[in-house]
Order: sequence, then C-alpha cells, then structure tokens
Amino acid sequence: MERTQRTNRPTNGNRNRNRNRRRNRKNTKLAPVIVVIVLILLVLLITVGTKIIQKYIPSKEHQDMTEYYHLQADDDISLVVDHEVLETPGKYIDGEVYVDYETVHDRFNDRFYWDANENVLLYTLPDNLVTVAAGSNTYQVGKENQSADYTIVRNDSNTMYLALDFVEQYTNITHEVYEGPNRTVINTVWGDVDTAPAKKATQLRLKGGIKSPIVKDLEKGETLTILDAGDSWTKAMTEDGVIGYLKNKFIGKVTTETLDNDFTEPEFTHISKDFTIEMAWHQVTTKDANSTIATVLQNTKGINVIAPTWFYLNDNNGNIANLASLDYVNYCHQNNIEVWGLVSNLENKEVDTAVVLTHTSTRQYLVNQIISAAIQYDLDGINLDFESLNSEAVGDSYIQFIRELSLKCANNGVVLSVDNYVPSAYTAFYDREEQANFADYVVIMGYDEHYAGSDEGSVASIGFVTNGVADTLKEVPADQIILGCPFYTRIWAETPKADDEEDTTAAASEDYVPYDLTSEAVGMDTVQKRLELNGATPTWSEEDGQNYAEYVNDGVTYKVWIEDAASLEKKLEVMKSNKLAGISFWKLGFETDSIWDTIIKYTNN
Repeated sequence: MERTQRTNRPTNGNRNRNRNRRRNRKNTKLAPVIVVIVLILLVLLITVGTKIIQKYIPSKEHQDMTEYYHLQADDDISLVVDHEVLETPGKYIDGEVYVDYETVHDRFNDRFYWDANENVLLYTLPDNLVTVAAGSNTYQVGKENQSADYTIVRNDSNTMYLALDFVEQYTNITHEVYEGPNRTVINTVWGDVDTAPAKKATQLRLKGGIKSPIVKDLEKGETLTILDAGDSWTKAMTEDGVIGYLKNKFIGKVTTETLDNDFTEPEFTHISKDFTIEMAWHQVTTKDANSTIATVLQNTKGINVIAPTWFYLNDNNGNIANLASLDYVNYCHQNNIEVWGLVSNLENKEVDTAVVLTHTSTRQYLVNQIISAAIQYDLDGINLDFESLNSEAVGDSYIQFIRELSLKCANNGVVLSVDNYVPSAYTAFYDREEQANFADYVVIMGYDEHYAGSDEGSVASIGFVTNGVADTLKEVPADQIILGCPFYTRIWAETPKADDEEDTTAAASEDYVPYDLTSEAVGMDTVQKRLELNGATPTWSEEDGQNYAEYVNDGVTYKVWIEDAASLEKKLEVMKSNKLAGISFWKLGFETDSIWDTIIKYTNN
C-alpha cells in the first residue's frame, strides 16, 4: 500500500489570523498617538475659537472715572468746558464751584483782573469798577457795597480760585453740577449743535472700539451731543458731561438744536466827534515853551485837536510831571482847537512803568493824578502814550490801566485816546480790541518803520501804513481809529569803516557791513535844503509810496526816503478810503507851511 507524503503548510485561515494579530498589535501602538493628536487639535480649536469669540465680545470693563476726570483731592471737581474735560480741576467747597483764575481769565472772561501784589480782584464794567478782596464775601460796585452767599475769591496752595457763580454774573456762560464723581458742565459757546437720542441701551466707551473701557452705560433715549461722527463710531457727550464713543448703529435721528443763554452783554459808549479829527502832537519840554503856541499854530490849517506833551510818569508811586498851561488851553479854545494832554512813560528813565501798573494802589493813584490835571487845566481829552512796555512784566496791567482811566475820563466828559504801534505779535498784549471798548479813540503810530538803531529804510512806507491800518481794523472800528503820520524824515549816513576798525575775520563774513550806519530825524524843510545843497534829485518809489534820494559827501553815502506832500497824500488816501475817524501828525514844527493845503483836501476842515 502506497503512502501519501503530507506537507506542513499554513492554510488561508491561519494566514489571515496571523495578519490580523500583527495589525492589532500595530493599531494598539498607534492609538495613544492618535489620541494625543486629536487632543492637540481640540485644544488648538478651542483656543482659536475662544480668541475669535473674544475678539467680537465687547469689553465689560468700566473706566475709573476719578482718573477720567483728573480728580485727586477730596474737594476737587472736574471742569467739563465746551465738550472738553480740562486737565486742571476746580474746587467744590460748601456747595460752590471754584475755578482757578488762569482758567477763568483764559477760557471764560479775560476782563477779570487779579492783582497778586495786593490780593484784589477787579472787574471793569462800562461805567463802574467791581472790587473784591481775597477771602471776602462782600464786594464793591463803584462805591456801593454788595454781598454774596459765598466766599468770592479763595486762596488754595497759592492758587487763586474764583466762585463760578460770581463769574457767571458778568460772563455769558452757564454751568451745571453733577455728582459721582463731582463735575461741572460749563458752556461758553452758543449756537447750533447736533444732538441725537441713544436708540437703545448701550455703552459709551473711552475710545472707538468694543475693547475700550466703558465710561457710561447709556439708557435708551438718552440725549447725546454729537461731537465727531466717524464711519463706524461717533464721539459724543452726555448731558451730564461724559464724553466718549458709541457705535453709529445705536444713534437715533440727528437734529440741530440752537443753544442760547439769557445774558445781556455790556454796552460800551464813547465820546465821538462829528468832524474829521485833524490832530497834531506838539512837543513841549519846558513850561516856557507853552508861550509859543500862537506862533506854532499861525501857519497851520484845519487843526481841531492839539496834543501837547505835558505829562509824564515821574516816579514809581504814580506821580506825574506837569508842564501844562491854562493860558495855552484858553488860546486853543478861542481858536476852536481841543486840547488833549499827552501822558507819557518815556521821559524819566528811573521809573519802572511795570511797578506802577501792576500795583492797583499806584495805578489808580496815577489815574487820579491824570484826571485831576485834566480838570485843573480844562482839558478836552487825554492822549495816552505808553511805549516800550514789556509784556511779561506788565501782563494785563496796562489794559486794566486803560479801563480804569476810561471810567474816570467818561465821568468827567474827557476824551480818551490811546497811542499804539502798528499791530505785531510782540504788541498783541496791548489788546487793541479791548482798548476800543473803553477808549474813545485808538491812534495808530504809523511811523518808525525804521528808527534810530535799526536797518536803514523808510520811516513810513505806504505798505507799512496800509498794513497797519488793515490789521488795526480787525480789532477796532474805523470810526475810532486815528492814523498817525510823520512830518519827519530820517537821513541815513553810511560812513566807511576805517582800516584800523576792520576785523579781518568779520570782513570775510557774508553779513559784514563795511560802514557804520547812523541816522538823523529832520523836518521837511531841512530835507529839501540838504538835497539841494548836495545836488540830489529825488526819484519816485512806487513800492514805498514816496520819493527817494541818495548822495555822497566827503566819502559818506546818504540815503533818504522822503516824507513830503506826495508821500503824505498817499497816507491821507488810506485814511479816507477806510473812513477812519481822522489823522494825526508827529510833530508840529517839522512840517512845511504848504503841507496843510494837502491835508485839508482830505479832512475838509
């Protein structure tokens, strides 16, 4: 019997079972890895999702409003002025809001004047002076005593604070006080504003953006003043003085509201002449010179006002030197000429004008001295000529001086005119606009464009005069402006430097000037004689609006921008075309007799 040989080979079933066992072992090893990957992906998904969600969830953080309103001390109160939170808070004492003097002066009413030397607050009305002593609840309006229910002026750590209720008596402002934290909303600007209600309850935020802190939770219908409308967010202020941003979609219909205040602005009245003023300054340096008035006036034509240089500040106590003459005044009055006595601060170099003006007692003493002289000599007016003032030293004291002097002048029927440089940045503190409120006339000294010690040039080119008038008209009504013109000319002398004067290094500089420059102020007759003597022929300068001449004598070059009938006529045309109150001339004695024929063509006097 034949035996069959058997081979030991795996069957298909065995092969499958082995393959499955190997696969299971592999899967068992991969499972933890997959779990970790899934967990990582899940964490990443949650993190990214959270960030995405947080990006679009508005912040619920509320702004610290004490910090927002710049409050530090317990008695601080924030000042929200014309939709702006001021950095410096006021004081809230016994239910009364106090604002520091600087803010009152700079933001509300610059007619308030604080004398730090004598601790007195002044406010000038058109017809009276209000006086308040620091720490008092009483004050004087002229000679009448009045009182308030609060201390009007307080000193806190050397800062002077004024009661806002008192300020409001004299100023076109309103204020409302709110608590939590303390703040007062002050309005000084009147007119149209845009307002709108909140469409629904929402948040007002510090800045535009949902992540910005909340400054106030708004109620539906709460009124907002629209300050700046943007594409997505709008800046607005609530009625209780919270300023912030909200989304445009939460703003209701915008309407225009007109803000007004029941306040009557003071009315200023002036002495106004019904004729064109033709004034001339008469330089008087001694009492004896007054006796020549008849000679001085004999060849003039049309003069209706003369301003003799009679008074000047003579010490730091407010006393004045006096060169006045009643006979002089009587003679002028007999010839229908008004006398406006000039008061200067230039003659006595030992006097510190700032010391006098910054102390109320000496300033008011000076006013009284001037008025006493005006009454004693039957003056028709005062011509105030305070020059070379230092803005830092004088501050507001000069304009306060004019206010106080104007009250006394008006009470005595005396015209007050004030001499001014042509407007410039460094003379802005002369405050011509405020001068025009109190003084009757503002005089432009339309000369000294170039002066002794300056570069050479015209005393009063037509451009200088025209611009001076135009700039003054921005602050002063035309019927209060008197244009001052020169009768004098400067003859400029360029004297070559001697060899031993020259500095080799300096001579190499582009700015080096090879001559010494001097000048001499002379009258019209003298100019003509000098030109004739030296054979100089004037030529007309259209740019300067005057004749120009040049000549050489003994190696010295002389240059002259000539003031004569032709140049003066150009200036008279400026007066007439701008309908100014009149014209004035410095000074009598420098003119030619014939110049008056040119003048009266424009003054009709």
